[in-house]
Amino acid sequence: MALLHTIRPCLWFNGQAEQAVEFYTHVFENSRVLRTTHYGPDMPVAEGTVLTIEFELDGAPFTALNGGGGFTFDEAVSFQVICRDQAESDRYWNALTDGGQESQCGWLRDRFGLSWQVFPEELDSLVWDPDPERAYRATQAMLTMGRIDLEAVRRAADGV
Repeated sequence: MALLHTIRPCLWFNGQAEQAVEFYTHVFENSRVLRTTHYGPDMPVAEGTVLTIEFELDGAPFTALNGGGGFTFDEAVSFQVICRDQAESDRYWNALTDGGQESQCGWLRDRFGLSWQVFPEELDSLVWDPDPERAYRATQAMLTMGRIDLEAVRRAADGV
């Protein structure tokens, strides 16, 4: 099997790898499970239990590991979902916050505790506008939001 990517995030779960992969591959289009391995005899988890699942989310490689307790996700690592428009951003936001928790500036934690940043791609051009006043107003608006409201950020950037 040829190595397609040299960097592959490995997500550590406490017995929830199968449920998480099923959820993520349902949320993200063009996603699939590539390979599943299982614990064998004389291993720390019951033989036959899923050990790892290699999968793709919209073409990006991931591994889910049922590693047991001891480690949890936190906001120090998140995955950005940069969307074509507000509708796509809202769809991902709603799917990923189902059973999860909203945060600010487009950040959220899903039902498994994994952090995501979901926003329309135009947000970057607004908060990085070459006009520092427009960029400042756009950024200030974004800082007040949970789910990104692109039209509100546009209005703020325009000084409306």
